[in-house]
Amino acid sequence: MSELGHVERLSSGQGVARVRSLLDKIWDTHVVASGSGAVWIAIDRIFLHERTGAIALEGLQQRGRTVQGAARVFCTIDHIVDTLPGRTDETLMPGGREFITRTRAAAQAAGIRLFDVSDRDQGIVHVISPELGLALPGLTIVCPDSHTCTQGAVGAFAWGIGSTEAEHALATGTLRLRKPPTLRVSFDGRLGDWVGAKDLSLRLLSRRGAAGGRGKAVEFAGSAVRALDMEARFTLCNMATEFSAVTGMISPDDTTFNYLQGRDFAPRGADWDRALANWRSLASDETAFFDEQITIDVDDLAPMITWGQVRSMRRR
Repeated sequence: MSELGHVERLSSGQGVARVRSLLDKIWDTHVVASGSGAVWIAIDRIFLHERTGAIALEGLQQRGRTVQGAARVFCTIDHIVDTLPGRTDETLMPGGREFITRTRAAAQAAGIRLFDVSDRDQGIVHVISPELGLALPGLTIVCPDSHTCTQGAVGAFAWGIGSTEAEHALATGTLRLRKPPTLRVSFDGRLGDWVGAKDLSLRLLSRRGAAGGRGKAVEFAGSAVRALDMEARFTLCNMATEFSAVTGMISPDDTTFNYLQGRDFAPRGADWDRALANWRSLASDETAFFDEQITIDVDDLAPMITWGQVRSMRRR
């Protein structure tokens, strides 16, 4: 599913345990080279935006390097652009126009796909990626944006990086990374009226604090998560960064596949059938090992706001 071309991955059978989590399965199939603790991981998708995109692309150009596998790199104008109807390159933010024009020029020079200001598919980077079928189960996805973890809702390993890391990923198709410890958060029970994914996140934060997931890859699971539609799953994984986690993930299932089928960049025909067969194997095995596990009962969960609960709206 990757267009990395020059990157050769190690065999997924090397040192792979039979019982694995979603992260294990993605990690094992993306290791390019291993060392003392850290490994080189193949990157399937790189997303850029105008706040930092020009910095990474121009830095690459100044060093005489080119983008390797430009077909896997995408850029959108979403951070500084105005939200008003009829918007142009001019912005309410002082100096915003330069961010937009420089990123546009750099993206065009690099030959990568740009969702420009007036493009029908332009939007928030971690929103349009799954909407267009660019974020897919089993992929490794990076972007200089802390909410890149949103895309973990489709069963991808997605995390935010800095501009220097983005430059390295653009030039080599890889990043050096230590495998993060895993935390499974299971939300069990049935959500009541007016209770949604944000309430799940706030319950978790109230229990463990904003640093409770620091440095960890969090997989959200449980009956309440399985009952969520994709939009709610995106919200839940989006909030992983507020938990200080490296990423938030949800094992892919029929809800995921039904959402992705027919998307512009998703596989089609026989390619879809092959991809689907692979994606079904990505879900964490029932007895997969996690470094830590948390179970939260949501039957009594009421709609929440950041300073308390709205008691009058609890399920009758």
